[in-house]
Amino acid sequence: MSPDAPVSVGPHSPLFESIRDLDPNTAAEQLAELSDEAIGNVLTELPAGRAIEVLDLLPDERRDAIAAAAPFGQGAVWLIGRRYEEGTVGRLMESPPAIFHHETTIREVVEALRGIISARMVIYVFVTESDGTLVGVVAFRELLFATPDQKLSDVMLRHPFVLRPDMPVVEAMREVVTRHYPIYPVCDAESRLLGMVRGQVLFEHQAFEISAQAGSMVGVEREERLSTPWLRSFRFRHPWLQLNLLTAFLAAGVVGLFQGTLDQIVLLAVFLPVLAGQSGNTGCQTLAVTLRGMTLGELRSGRARPLVTKECLLGLANGTAVGFIAGIGMFITARAEGVNNPLGLAAVVMAAMTVSCAISGAAGALIPLALKRLGADPATASGIFLTTATDVVSMGCFLSLATFFLL
Repeated sequence: MSPDAPVSVGPHSPLFESIRDLDPNTAAEQLAELSDEAIGNVLTELPAGRAIEVLDLLPDERRDAIAAAAPFGQGAVWLIGRRYEEGTVGRLMESPPAIFHHETTIREVVEALRGIISARMVIYVFVTESDGTLVGVVAFRELLFATPDQKLSDVMLRHPFVLRPDMPVVEAMREVVTRHYPIYPVCDAESRLLGMVRGQVLFEHQAFEISAQAGSMVGVEREERLSTPWLRSFRFRHPWLQLNLLTAFLAAGVVGLFQGTLDQIVLLAVFLPVLAGQSGNTGCQTLAVTLRGMTLGELRSGRARPLVTKECLLGLANGTAVGFIAGIGMFITARAEGVNNPLGLAAVVMAAMTVSCAISGAAGALIPLALKRLGADPATASGIFLTTATDVVSMGCFLSLATFFLL
């Protein structure tokens, strides 16, 4: 497609439909062939956070031109939003459609809005000083009941609730969850209006972050979508599978150390998957709760140690309960197979299950905490690291106890 060719852009256009569900890298590749104006129009139809992600991946020399070509002044807000970190309110800002000086009359505002509402939905009128300081907001209802000669300062709601651009989205969610406004103004520390963010966008962003955790735990990048090309999906996923293979070799190496024990008591091999599965599931339960707490901002300073202690004790209790049942299963199986010392085998299974689940519970909390301390995403491949830890611990503990007490 020629960059100068006219392009149909809109929420229902074929171009927008094809871009909407793509990951940012693929979207940027497809848009790069279009004109600056066409790209600006397409990005304006996307949520602000997605638009900034795609804009960041476009060539540096075109970025300012694309932002300048975007309608409604949205490009300027993107450039401001790029200054803030991922996961902050600043990344989700849109340009406010209706901003007026506080001395403007209702008649003048209504006349101006006639042209604005044909292109954009207006919910609030934002009222500012000459320097851009936000001093109030006006709902449409107030415009309806006000007289034409009244000024905005006469009908505006003063000292409105605002969000800061550097505020983490999870913190903003806690602030807005009891307010339920459709739109929130975003101001800097000097109360200058920078943009606005929709309540729906905040909730959608948080829902996406939570849904992306499940994939991140097993090495699926948060950018990958259903429509991501298979070759890019391969590049996203394959390195983590190679890492998983290396960690699997580590677990296999632990089993290899006790090959002599397995040769003498073959029945032990039957219960290795049972131990690995139970301890792994225990760790995954802890991991899920820990990541959820991190995402929702519940894991504050000083709560890490109590969390690890709690999950270790919980794993110990669960391990004792399931270990008792597993021990009975080993005893019955050993008796049926005519293996010597079935009671000893049962005791080893129960002890190994108890210790493994306790350590796995602690690992499920420690791994994301350690990743966060190192500056990485706590969810990134945490499932792979946890699986390795639980396999090594459960199998190593089981075979060590069997070697020490039964041979």
